[in-house]
Amino acid sequence: MGRLHAWLQENSTHPPEQEVLLRVLKLSEEVGEVAQAVIGAKGQNPRKGTTHSWQDVESELCDVVITAMVALRTLTPDAAETFTFHLDRVVNRSLDG
Repeated sequence: MGRLHAWLQENSTHPPEQEVLLRVLKLSEEVGEVAQAVIGAKGQNPRKGTTHSWQDVESELCDVVITAMVALRTLTPDAAETFTFHLDRVVNRSLDG
């Protein structure tokens, strides 16, 4: 995540406040690709038929996670710690509640 974030920063042509917004918006694009892959794996579009596999869905879900972590890293240099802290809270709330 650090190397990917650094590469994106080096190649950015936008002011920092726009970069945050664009990286969060990129997440919506990636989620749409997950939906497209699920629709394709289920063959829901009669005109296109089955166009994706469940492995495609897995790959698209990984892209969502990567994109979210890069966006989080754009907001804080402590992205991994922030994520771990939040994940622990969610797990504890879910399993202890």
